[in-house]
Amino acid sequence: MFIFKDINDYHEQLQSGSISCAEIISYYLQKIEANKKLNAFTDIYAEEAIEKASLLDTKRKNGEPLKKLHGVVIAIKDVICYKNHKVSASSKMLEGFYSLYTATALQRLLDEDAIIIGSCNCDEFAMGSSNENSAYGNVLNALDNTRVPGGSSGGSAVAVQAGLCMASLGSDTGGSVRQPADFCGIIGLKPSYGKISRYGLIAYASSFDQIGIFSRSINDTALLLAIMSGADEFDSTASQNNSSEDFFKQFLQVNDVPGDKKFKIAYFKEALHHPSIDKEIKEKILTLAVELKLKGHTVTEIDFNLLDYVVPAYYVLTTAEASSNLSRYDGIRYGHQTKAKIEDLTEFYKRNRTEGFGKEVQRRIMLGTFVLSSGYYDAYYSKAQQVRRMLVDKTESIFTDYDAVIMPVSPSTAFKFGEKSKDAITMYLADIFTVFANLTGIPGIAVPLFTHSNGMPFGLQVMCKKSDELTLLQLGDYLIKLNTDKN
Repeated sequence: MFIFKDINDYHEQLQSGSISCAEIISYYLQKIEANKKLNAFTDIYAEEAIEKASLLDTKRKNGEPLKKLHGVVIAIKDVICYKNHKVSASSKMLEGFYSLYTATALQRLLDEDAIIIGSCNCDEFAMGSSNENSAYGNVLNALDNTRVPGGSSGGSAVAVQAGLCMASLGSDTGGSVRQPADFCGIIGLKPSYGKISRYGLIAYASSFDQIGIFSRSINDTALLLAIMSGADEFDSTASQNNSSEDFFKQFLQVNDVPGDKKFKIAYFKEALHHPSIDKEIKEKILTLAVELKLKGHTVTEIDFNLLDYVVPAYYVLTTAEASSNLSRYDGIRYGHQTKAKIEDLTEFYKRNRTEGFGKEVQRRIMLGTFVLSSGYYDAYYSKAQQVRRMLVDKTESIFTDYDAVIMPVSPSTAFKFGEKSKDAITMYLADIFTVFANLTGIPGIAVPLFTHSNGMPFGLQVMCKKSDELTLLQLGDYLIKLNTDKN
């Protein structure tokens, strides 16, 4: 029976002839079919996956060298465009829509011979923290079907959690990769803003959105990041640094000497002592801080008096951007068009958008339109921008003294379906520890380390200064190895 460990091990098995790409695709398609109840996928690309697997097997038999992602089975979130494939953002608004082009990040994976096995369910237009806002229905947490997988990239997280693919792509606007990774007990990376091109990613809030990675291996995460990152002529916000090969080599070289580097780590007093945080999560992280000190690392509690402002600032700014970005979905240029016979143009627009958008998307569009209105722009939007500037300045100051900041990913483990969905404020406040990285543009990673007494996994969030994914991944890898050795 095939067991996926990491990409390097998989390639060794392929080269030894003990397995083939065709066999692996058959294995994953069977697993997806057996786990249909999880509702992780919106579309399966079975025929083309089988066809590409056969092509790759022929290449290998002919002696062609393996590309970096030869035969690696990857799933993508239903907000990432793939030419001639459906992309709906899990919304009725884009039901039946086929993409006209492929996202830059995805194309770079395809160029390295990855096999894309399907598109994953998510909260509609990536708006949600539980995957309860999808037009395709809820995604179920594979460890406990009564609990949410997290959101918005819940389907992508469960696809990796349940072993339905080797890695997957999500998007992270305020924690939508890190929080579901935490709830599902896997690795979830949100790179620095601009590290990966956003071209081909359906926009929610353009100054926050980033394509992120789910995996079970830090090495695989580093490899996928190296391949997807770099300049892109189609995205002016993408980093112009093209040293992805150097980045991956540096990562591997440093990781050949485990435990050699001593990290300077900070954690926010206001985060670890926040009234919302679960007692066990707090205790496990504080115990880990003590262990790290005993290993020779510097771990310091610091004051961060802006923590309670991050969620309000985040939701003011992201809903404002969503209001603008989603205005294009009017049912005339594209998007859902009502079948009702309406002669008034304004009423026609209203009906298209009311029928096409779900309740959570409608809520955020209306909130964003409100904060951008002439009477409230200065009171809300301008103030939120000022808070964002303060957060960026304070964060830059912190990273002059520390290599990393550690924080919980979520105040709790995966919660039950319906537990928070009737109270939008409670749901929004659950993002208190993740939105910070998106507001400031820094990279963040969720690493799975612990198991709660309720049986659900949870981990730790690590953040580093902007563009320092190297330290981020090294520290994440160190923490996982430390935890593995301890157990």
